[in-house]
Amino acid sequence: MPAHSISADTMLSIRVGCVMTRNQFTQNPAAVMTELRETAGDRLDILASEVGRFIGFYDDQYTHTLVDALRVEFADLDLQPHIELGVRRRNAGTHGTQGYAVPGSRN
Repeated sequence: MPAHSISADTMLSIRVGCVMTRNQFTQNPAAVMTELRETAGDRLDILASEVGRFIGFYDDQYTHTLVDALRVEFADLDLQPHIELGVRRRNAGTHGTQGYAVPGSRN
């Protein structure tokens, strides 16, 4: 059993993020907006953070329907700093341990 449990805020962030990733290719985002509002409740800070990072990270030709709807639906929230973080994370590239192989190992 872990020494520390996941905080309620972290669990809520995960649930909000899951709503968007599960529906990222939707062509009918109205139900997603409703589910996001119901999931986040009065935690608009968590909603703004998750929505903004999703927009910044996932905005492309395949997810534009949901991303555009998120921008309109949550225009009243301060999404920009979170969008910028999502873009930075998207552009960070992949990380791995390939360069750390021990010389002479079978990696």
